[in-house]
Amino acid sequence: MCAAALLSSCHIYKAYDRPEDIVAQGLYRDTAVVNDTLASDTVNFGNLPWREVFTDPQLQAFIEKALANNADLRSAMLSVDQARAALLSSRLAYAPQLSLSPQGTITSWDGHKASKAYSLPVNASWQIDLFGQLLNPKRNAQVTLRQTQYQQQAVQTQLIANMANTYYTLLMLDRQLQITEETANVLKSNLETMEAMYQFGSVNSAAIEQSRAAYAQAVASLSDLRQSISQTENAFCLMLNEPAHAIERGVLEDQVLPDEFSVGVPLQLLSNRPDVQAAEMSLAACYYNTNSARAAFYPQITLSGSLGWTNSGGGIISNPGALLASLVGSLTQPLFYRGTNIARLRQARAQEEQAKLQFQTALLNAGNEVSNALSLYQNTSEKAEYRIMQVNSARKAAEDTRELFNLGTSTYLEVLSAQQTYLSAQLSEVSDTFDRMQAVVTLYQALGGGRE
Repeated sequence: MCAAALLSSCHIYKAYDRPEDIVAQGLYRDTAVVNDTLASDTVNFGNLPWREVFTDPQLQAFIEKALANNADLRSAMLSVDQARAALLSSRLAYAPQLSLSPQGTITSWDGHKASKAYSLPVNASWQIDLFGQLLNPKRNAQVTLRQTQYQQQAVQTQLIANMANTYYTLLMLDRQLQITEETANVLKSNLETMEAMYQFGSVNSAAIEQSRAAYAQAVASLSDLRQSISQTENAFCLMLNEPAHAIERGVLEDQVLPDEFSVGVPLQLLSNRPDVQAAEMSLAACYYNTNSARAAFYPQITLSGSLGWTNSGGGIISNPGALLASLVGSLTQPLFYRGTNIARLRQARAQEEQAKLQFQTALLNAGNEVSNALSLYQNTSEKAEYRIMQVNSARKAAEDTRELFNLGTSTYLEVLSAQQTYLSAQLSEVSDTFDRMQAVVTLYQALGGGRE
């Protein structure tokens, strides 16, 4: 008991505690105040169920199908099953090991009558866990199980975010394709007008070629958009674990996402992010590996015995057999194992320090993702009003320039320039809308959303 009390100071029995020098404050920036954190909130956006964030019925159906069929998520679930089996094995290490070892021999020497001997023993061995040789592996298995569970949650949050982003990407490409098709029709009408005016000598051939080039450029871009849509649909099907096929979907304008967020305090981020939790469980596993390496320096005490029947007693064969019973206690104290135990301890300490650095990096990365998502959402929200102003002005400029051209007070180059400006403004507006939606998805994932 005294020895055990002394050894407890060597961390052999001590459970894992988070290191005090891990920085868990100031992980993300306030979008209004530089070098400051957001105020504490009672409700965390990341705690909302994913169905309340992504309300499109078709998207919800796709996410549910992906959660049931996605290969990466199913693989993560199997990893959890493996870790659960490893934990069961480490718990059973406390129980005695029993084995039945029947033996039989026939011996004849120099042509004499053969002697027959047999034994039917049940052997048992039991390691007494006085120095943590079994305790620390069991704790290691426990935190490894929790680590795989958090990794499964991280895969799930990543899958939900990827499904949402890919779905919204399809909606963005659909809208861009629609805008470009409408623009191509307008440019085609302009070309026909130029050709008609050329017959009357109102414009020269350069105007026709410029109009034809602008129309061809718009039509050519349609092929690129259709190719992007096809590739995005294929990537979406891959997440569903299905062969490539067309995806039924809504329209960009009908999407409604939350516009008010409370991100919580940094400690909530630490407890909500499954990847951060998995990184900490990796650190805990390394901590218990170090404890196991320390425990290897201390004696291993084992009790073993056997009970059964045998007709061979001390070289004498007798029939019928008699009861056999034995009990042995052994103590193995490592003295010099070619420096193996020392090397193993050094390796475990280095791995523990490495896991600690990775845990701190995971925390900082989580904070950066929150900061970036908040900044992106704020910036896209601020320029939305000006983008609408730009689109409206560009549309009116294109219409007015076309009317002036028909009246003969504007050139064909001004018409083409105004139409291309209008097209660019429309595409930028769609891109801004998508960026804002993506910021919501990224923020939801960065706060651990969709883990349950």
